[in-house]
Amino acid sequence: MIRFILLQNRQGKTRLAKYYVPLEDSEKHKVEYEVHRLVVNRDAKFTNFVEFRTHKVIYRRYAGLFFSLCVDITDNELAYLECIHLFVEILDHFFSNVCELDLVFNFHKVYLILDEFILAGELQETSKRAIIERMGELEKLE
Repeated sequence: MIRFILLQNRQGKTRLAKYYVPLEDSEKHKVEYEVHRLVVNRDAKFTNFVEFRTHKVIYRRYAGLFFSLCVDITDNELAYLECIHLFVEILDHFFSNVCELDLVFNFHKVYLILDEFILAGELQETSKRAIIERMGELEKLE
């Protein structure tokens, strides 16, 4: 199960945070700070999986953004790494070459894409085409 998803830039500014487990606001800020310190200082020659408390953080860096997922210790790391890549591909297709500012100014659409993709901490849809078609339908309604 996915505990939370964070999109952070290199400076540690959180651009998107979605929690699937209840946490206090102070704990959320602490987690965001700890995860950023954990992934930003990690050498590129190491794997993109790191233990975090009693869970695992799977992360990937795209340009200046770190996409981080916190999952159960027994979950498949490679499946979630592929999940991150699929999410980035969908964002890239939807925003036509996505950048950090797209995430900032269109955060509601990013959350919508995420909700189409992941539901209650579990992968809901893995088809890029299906998600993009659904987003197209939602865009027509606006």
